[in-house]
Amino acid sequence: MSKKRTSLHDTVSYDASGHDAAPQPLVGDTDREATIGLDIMTRDELDAFGEELDGIRRRTLASLGQDDANYIRRVIRVQQASEVAGRILIFTPFFWPTFVAGIVLLGLAKILENMEIGHNVMHGQYDWMNDPLIDGKTYEWDNVAPAQDWKHGHNYIHHTYTNIHGMDRDIGYGLLRIDTGQPWYASHRFNLPAAFFLMLFFEWGVMYHGIELDEYLGGKMTKKEFRDRKSRAARKARRQVFKDYVAYPALALALVPFVGWWAPLAVLGANFVANLIRNIWTFLIIFCGHFPAEVQSFDEADAVNESRGQWYLRQLLGSANISGSRPFHVLSGNLSHQIEHHLFPDIPARRYPELSHEIREVCERHGLQYNSGRMGKQLMSVARQLALYAKKPDDPYLVGKSPESKALRRAKREAAARAVDERTEHLVA
Repeated sequence: MSKKRTSLHDTVSYDASGHDAAPQPLVGDTDREATIGLDIMTRDELDAFGEELDGIRRRTLASLGQDDANYIRRVIRVQQASEVAGRILIFTPFFWPTFVAGIVLLGLAKILENMEIGHNVMHGQYDWMNDPLIDGKTYEWDNVAPAQDWKHGHNYIHHTYTNIHGMDRDIGYGLLRIDTGQPWYASHRFNLPAAFFLMLFFEWGVMYHGIELDEYLGGKMTKKEFRDRKSRAARKARRQVFKDYVAYPALALALVPFVGWWAPLAVLGANFVANLIRNIWTFLIIFCGHFPAEVQSFDEADAVNESRGQWYLRQLLGSANISGSRPFHVLSGNLSHQIEHHLFPDIPARRYPELSHEIREVCERHGLQYNSGRMGKQLMSVARQLALYAKKPDDPYLVGKSPESKALRRAKREAAARAVDERTEHLVA
């Protein structure tokens, strides 16, 4: 990756051909080959499928340049202008039209910053520009979830182990039951109201998810690492809360003599509603891209030692797109093209609409599912899934605290341990 300045202004020569921040296929300590996709394609066909998508990836990277750089900088300018205008207008609670416009503009700014800028920049999609302002390694977004922990949980865990039970922690976010591969617990009776609550306070759910309390309690994380995660989350949350709910309302104290005692409360409420708008929108885009009925999940045993083609296929089958207009796609951070994002997470998201035509054609040629639909369709599918899996299963092996379920999980753990021991003995021999 290189950047060569050829003038005193904005003319820059970009080269993204060596850019690679994408996750790798799942490899394990066993000689057994993955079985994902073998009910659809032969191993040779899977290899050809992988090579074809790798070719699309290489061609896209080779074509990245000034237009992509101009785009992300233009989006940043729009986001900044929206935030400035929104911040100013929410200080006019005495005139409701401008006050409401300020809330809308501030909500829009937060959506753009989190979706099309923050999420995509932190994926390293623009690292090839060598611009420190949009460096995925150092960028910190306008969200209570610390970038460092979000990138580990999302960029690495989720995008490497997409929809693999027991590995991808984003399946249900540890709160919801979303398919049959998850054991049912009594709390899952409240799938729908829990999802609604998560939607309203989604950024806080993402922050809590990044702390990984379950990993610590399960002995998979050291006490120091857990303490560090809590400290980072607390610092980031304090900063965000101070900015939106203390600093800006405090500035509104200057309006009290002219407007009344409620002016600071109006500014505080405006910030709350703007965050609410961002949280609801983000939740809807993410859930409609991950949890409609046709989206598939996988077992670890089927995915270990997968080929590149099998990794691509798992991403394809574990995602869903949302159709819509160009402004809709921009506001979604182009995550409305969730399939293309899972296939190529480090390629600038603005390229996903054009890539979607090529990926759809590849899927049709190979007879593969390409899950896409309007937002209403995908949202209803997600709601039906949540309602369906809220019901207690008749099969006792699917009930989390049943003797049968405990025995089954214990047997799986023992089988995995034996496989590791056998592999170790084989290597020693």
